Amino acid sequence: MAVFEETRAPAVAGAFYPEDERELREMIAGFLDKAEDVKIGGKLRGLVVPHAGYIYSGPVAAYGYKLLMKQKAQPDKVLLAGPSHYAMFLGVAEGGSTIWKTPLGPVNAASLASKIADRSLVNIHAQAHKPEHSLEVQLPFLQTVLKGAFTIYPLLTGEVNPAVLANALEPLIDDETIFIASSDLSHYYPYERAKKLDALANEAVPNLDFKKMEYVEACGKTGILTLMHIAKSRGWKGKLLDYRNSGDTAGPKDNVVGYGCYAFYK
Repeated sequence: MAVFEETRAPAVAGAFYPEDERELREMIAGFLDKAEDVKIGGKLRGLVVPHAGYIYSGPVAAYGYKLLMKQKAQPDKVLLAGPSHYAMFLGVAEGGSTIWKTPLGPVNAASLASKIADRSLVNIHAQAHKPEHSLEVQLPFLQTVLKGAFTIYPLLTGEVNPAVLANALEPLIDDETIFIASSDLSHYYPYERAKKLDALANEAVPNLDFKKMEYVEACGKTGILTLMHIAKSRGWKGKLLDYRNSGDTAGPKDNVVGYGCYAFYK
Protein backbone atom coordinates (compact mmCIF):
# COMPACT_ATOMS: atom_id res chain seq x y z
CA MET A 1 0.00 0.00 0.00
CA ALA A 2 1.31 3.44 -0.95
CA VAL A 3 2.51 5.56 1.94
CA PHE A 4 2.30 9.31 1.53
CA GLU A 5 1.83 12.49 3.49
CA GLU A 6 -1.27 14.65 3.10
CA THR A 7 0.90 17.77 2.87
CA ARG A 8 4.10 17.97 0.85
CA ALA A 9 6.62 20.30 2.45
CA PRO A 10 8.89 22.37 0.18
CA ALA A 11 12.11 20.54 -0.63
CA VAL A 12 14.20 23.30 -2.20
CA ALA A 13 13.06 26.53 -0.50
CA GLY A 14 16.21 28.28 0.62
CA ALA A 15 18.20 26.57 -2.12
CA PHE A 16 16.53 26.99 -5.53
CA TYR A 17 14.53 30.01 -4.39
CA PRO A 18 14.25 32.13 -1.21
CA GLU A 19 12.50 30.60 1.79
CA ASP A 20 11.59 34.04 3.12
CA GLU A 21 8.15 35.03 1.83
CA ARG A 22 8.93 38.71 1.30
CA GLU A 23 12.22 38.03 -0.44
CA LEU A 24 10.57 35.45 -2.68
CA ARG A 25 7.72 37.78 -3.63
CA GLU A 26 10.16 40.58 -4.43
CA MET A 27 12.34 38.29 -6.54
CA ILE A 28 9.42 37.01 -8.62
CA ALA A 29 8.01 40.52 -9.01
CA GLY A 30 11.40 41.65 -10.31
CA PHE A 31 11.54 38.84 -12.86
CA LEU A 32 8.01 39.57 -14.08
CA ASP A 33 8.70 43.28 -14.30
CA LYS A 34 11.78 42.76 -16.46
CA ALA A 35 10.20 40.15 -18.75
CA GLU A 36 9.01 41.63 -22.02
CA ASP A 37 5.38 41.43 -23.10
CA VAL A 38 5.13 38.83 -25.87
CA LYS A 39 1.96 38.68 -27.92
CA ILE A 40 0.33 35.44 -28.99
CA GLY A 41 -2.53 35.07 -31.40
CA GLY A 42 -4.97 33.29 -29.14
CA LYS A 43 -5.67 31.76 -25.76
CA LEU A 44 -2.70 30.32 -23.87
CA ARG A 45 -3.07 26.55 -23.49
CA GLY A 46 0.40 25.28 -22.62
CA LEU A 47 3.86 26.37 -21.53
CA VAL A 48 7.35 24.92 -21.42
CA VAL A 49 9.30 26.57 -18.59
CA PRO A 50 12.71 25.88 -17.02
CA HIS A 51 13.25 24.67 -13.46
CA ALA A 52 16.72 25.62 -12.27
CA GLY A 53 17.57 27.87 -9.35
CA TYR A 54 15.69 31.14 -9.75
CA ILE A 55 18.81 33.27 -10.22
CA TYR A 56 19.64 31.14 -13.26
CA SER A 57 16.31 30.34 -14.92
CA GLY A 58 13.82 32.69 -13.25
CA PRO A 59 14.25 35.49 -15.81
CA VAL A 60 13.35 33.05 -18.61
CA ALA A 61 10.46 31.36 -16.80
CA ALA A 62 9.02 34.81 -16.11
CA TYR A 63 8.24 35.28 -19.79
CA GLY A 64 5.78 32.41 -19.69
CA TYR A 65 4.30 33.36 -16.36
CA LYS A 66 3.88 36.99 -17.37
CA LEU A 67 1.93 35.81 -20.40
CA LEU A 68 -0.21 33.62 -18.14
CA MET A 69 -0.73 36.52 -15.73
CA LYS A 70 -2.13 38.69 -18.53
CA GLN A 71 -4.66 36.14 -19.78
CA LYS A 72 -8.22 37.44 -19.38
CA ALA A 73 -9.56 33.96 -18.67
CA GLN A 74 -7.13 32.22 -16.33
CA PRO A 75 -7.08 28.47 -15.71
CA ASP A 76 -8.15 26.91 -12.44
CA LYS A 77 -6.46 23.59 -13.19
CA VAL A 78 -2.72 23.25 -13.85
CA LEU A 79 -1.39 19.98 -15.21
CA LEU A 80 2.31 19.94 -14.28
CA ALA A 81 4.70 17.48 -15.91
CA GLY A 82 8.38 17.36 -15.01
CA PRO A 83 11.25 14.88 -14.99
CA SER A 84 12.22 12.81 -11.99
CA HIS A 85 15.84 13.57 -11.08
CA TYR A 86 16.13 11.17 -8.13
CA ALA A 87 14.08 8.07 -8.90
CA MET A 88 13.56 5.71 -11.81
CA PHE A 89 10.19 4.13 -12.56
CA LEU A 90 7.82 3.16 -15.35
CA GLY A 91 5.02 5.50 -16.38
CA VAL A 92 4.32 8.68 -14.44
CA ALA A 93 4.26 9.23 -10.69
CA GLU A 94 1.88 11.15 -8.49
CA GLY A 95 2.89 12.02 -4.95
CA GLY A 96 -0.42 11.40 -3.19
CA SER A 97 -0.41 14.71 -1.30
CA THR A 98 -3.46 16.98 -1.47
CA ILE A 99 -1.60 20.10 -0.34
CA TRP A 100 1.78 21.37 -1.53
CA LYS A 101 3.31 24.10 0.62
CA THR A 102 5.61 26.90 -0.43
CA PRO A 103 6.74 30.03 1.42
CA LEU A 104 3.78 31.77 -0.25
CA GLY A 105 1.25 29.38 1.29
CA PRO A 106 -0.58 26.14 0.42
CA VAL A 107 -1.50 24.94 -3.07
CA ASN A 108 -4.29 22.44 -3.66
CA ALA A 109 -3.20 19.25 -5.43
CA ALA A 110 -5.31 16.47 -6.92
CA SER A 111 -4.91 13.11 -8.65
CA LEU A 112 -5.54 12.22 -12.27
CA ALA A 113 -5.11 8.48 -11.85
CA SER A 114 -8.80 7.62 -11.52
CA LYS A 115 -9.63 9.69 -14.62
CA ILE A 116 -7.13 8.03 -16.95
CA ALA A 117 -8.37 5.05 -18.93
CA ASP A 118 -5.03 3.23 -18.74
CA ARG A 119 -4.57 3.00 -14.97
CA SER A 120 -1.19 1.30 -15.41
CA LEU A 121 0.34 4.58 -16.58
CA VAL A 122 0.03 6.37 -13.22
CA ASN A 123 1.39 5.23 -9.89
CA ILE A 124 1.80 6.76 -6.44
CA HIS A 125 5.49 7.34 -5.74
CA ALA A 126 5.77 9.78 -2.84
CA GLN A 127 9.49 9.20 -2.39
CA ALA A 128 10.17 10.35 -5.96
CA HIS A 129 8.29 13.60 -5.31
CA LYS A 130 9.70 14.34 -1.87
CA PRO A 131 13.13 15.77 -2.91
CA GLU A 132 12.17 16.78 -6.45
CA HIS A 133 12.51 20.38 -7.63
CA SER A 134 11.20 20.28 -11.21
CA LEU A 135 7.56 20.82 -10.24
CA GLU A 136 8.01 22.65 -6.94
CA VAL A 137 9.84 25.62 -8.43
CA GLN A 138 6.85 26.38 -10.65
CA LEU A 139 4.49 26.86 -7.72
CA PRO A 140 5.59 30.28 -6.38
CA PHE A 141 5.29 31.68 -9.90
CA LEU A 142 1.80 30.18 -10.25
CA GLN A 143 0.80 31.52 -6.83
CA THR A 144 1.92 34.97 -7.95
CA VAL A 145 0.33 35.20 -11.40
CA LEU A 146 -2.96 33.33 -11.00
CA LYS A 147 -5.56 35.60 -9.48
CA GLY A 148 -8.04 32.93 -8.39
CA ALA A 149 -7.86 29.58 -6.64
CA PHE A 150 -6.29 26.78 -8.65
CA THR A 151 -5.48 23.09 -8.33
CA ILE A 152 -2.31 21.41 -9.55
CA TYR A 153 -2.08 17.90 -10.98
CA PRO A 154 1.63 17.12 -10.45
CA LEU A 155 3.14 14.35 -12.54
CA LEU A 156 6.75 13.19 -12.60
CA THR A 157 7.69 11.39 -15.79
CA GLY A 158 9.62 8.15 -15.78
CA GLU A 159 10.01 5.66 -18.62
CA VAL A 160 6.92 6.41 -20.69
CA ASN A 161 6.10 6.95 -24.35
CA PRO A 162 5.13 10.64 -24.75
CA ALA A 163 2.55 9.84 -27.43
CA VAL A 164 0.87 7.29 -25.17
CA LEU A 165 0.91 9.72 -22.25
CA ALA A 166 -0.53 12.47 -24.45
CA ASN A 167 -3.38 10.22 -25.55
CA ALA A 168 -4.15 9.44 -21.90
CA LEU A 169 -4.05 13.06 -20.72
CA GLU A 170 -5.65 14.90 -23.63
CA PRO A 171 -9.28 13.98 -22.77
CA LEU A 172 -8.76 15.53 -19.32
CA ILE A 173 -7.71 18.93 -20.67
CA ASP A 174 -10.64 21.32 -20.83
CA ASP A 175 -10.84 25.08 -21.35
CA GLU A 176 -9.98 25.71 -17.69
CA THR A 177 -6.75 23.67 -17.83
CA ILE A 178 -3.21 24.68 -18.75
CA PHE A 179 -0.47 22.12 -19.37
CA ILE A 180 2.96 23.16 -18.07
CA ALA A 181 5.99 21.08 -19.02
CA SER A 182 8.99 21.76 -16.78
CA SER A 183 12.38 21.35 -18.45
CA ASP A 184 15.84 22.79 -18.84
CA LEU A 185 17.71 22.33 -22.12
CA SER A 186 21.34 21.34 -22.72
CA HIS A 187 23.55 20.79 -19.70
CA TYR A 188 27.20 21.70 -19.06
CA TYR A 189 28.52 22.74 -22.45
CA PRO A 190 30.61 25.82 -23.25
CA TYR A 191 28.44 28.86 -23.98
CA GLU A 192 28.58 28.90 -27.79
CA ARG A 193 28.18 25.13 -28.07
CA ALA A 194 25.12 25.27 -25.83
CA LYS A 195 23.56 28.02 -27.93
CA LYS A 196 23.94 25.91 -31.08
CA LEU A 197 22.47 22.83 -29.42
CA ASP A 198 19.56 24.73 -27.92
CA ALA A 199 18.81 26.41 -31.24
CA LEU A 200 17.43 23.02 -32.26
CA ALA A 201 14.91 23.17 -29.41
CA ASN A 202 14.02 26.75 -30.23
CA GLU A 203 13.05 25.61 -33.73
CA ALA A 204 11.61 22.18 -32.96
CA VAL A 205 9.39 22.85 -29.94
CA PRO A 206 7.19 25.70 -31.20
CA ASN A 207 7.03 24.23 -34.72
CA LEU A 208 6.02 20.75 -33.48
CA ASP A 209 8.98 19.27 -35.34
CA PHE A 210 9.17 15.80 -33.81
CA LYS A 211 11.96 14.70 -36.12
CA LYS A 212 14.21 17.54 -35.04
CA MET A 213 13.30 16.85 -31.40
CA GLU A 214 15.28 13.61 -31.67
CA TYR A 215 18.44 15.75 -31.53
CA VAL A 216 17.29 18.09 -28.76
CA GLU A 217 18.84 17.78 -25.31
CA ALA A 218 16.39 18.46 -22.48
CA CYS A 219 15.98 16.81 -19.10
CA GLY A 220 12.21 17.19 -19.31
CA LYS A 221 11.98 16.04 -22.91
CA THR A 222 9.20 13.56 -22.15
CA GLY A 223 6.94 16.30 -20.81
CA ILE A 224 7.77 18.60 -23.71
CA LEU A 225 6.98 15.90 -26.26
CA THR A 226 3.76 15.05 -24.46
CA LEU A 227 2.66 18.68 -24.68
CA MET A 228 3.71 18.81 -28.34
CA HIS A 229 1.59 15.74 -29.16
CA ILE A 230 -1.42 17.30 -27.45
CA ALA A 231 -0.79 20.59 -29.25
CA LYS A 232 -0.68 18.81 -32.60
CA SER A 233 -3.90 16.94 -31.86
CA ARG A 234 -5.70 20.07 -30.67
CA GLY A 235 -4.39 22.33 -33.43
CA TRP A 236 -2.51 24.61 -31.05
CA LYS A 237 0.25 26.86 -32.35
CA GLY A 238 3.62 27.35 -30.67
CA LYS A 239 5.88 30.34 -30.02
CA LEU A 240 9.34 30.83 -28.54
CA LEU A 241 9.04 33.40 -25.75
CA ASP A 242 12.63 33.58 -24.50
CA TYR A 243 15.89 31.70 -24.55
CA ARG A 244 18.98 32.21 -22.44
CA ASN A 245 21.46 30.06 -20.61
CA SER A 246 23.14 30.31 -17.24
CA GLY A 247 26.03 32.18 -18.85
CA ASP A 248 23.58 34.97 -19.66
CA THR A 249 21.92 35.10 -16.25
CA ALA A 250 24.07 34.23 -13.25
CA GLY A 251 26.92 31.90 -14.09
CA PRO A 252 30.22 31.50 -15.95
CA LYS A 253 30.23 30.77 -19.67
CA ASP A 254 32.50 27.75 -19.71
CA ASN A 255 29.90 25.29 -18.40
CA VAL A 256 26.30 26.38 -18.91
CA VAL A 257 22.73 25.08 -18.75
CA GLY A 258 20.18 26.18 -21.35
CA TYR A 259 16.72 27.56 -20.58
CA GLY A 260 13.90 27.97 -23.09
CA CYS A 261 10.36 29.21 -22.56
CA TYR A 262 7.72 28.31 -25.13
CA ALA A 263 3.97 28.95 -25.36
CA PHE A 264 1.22 26.98 -27.04
CA TYR A 265 -2.03 28.71 -27.84
CA LYS A 266 -5.26 28.39 -29.76
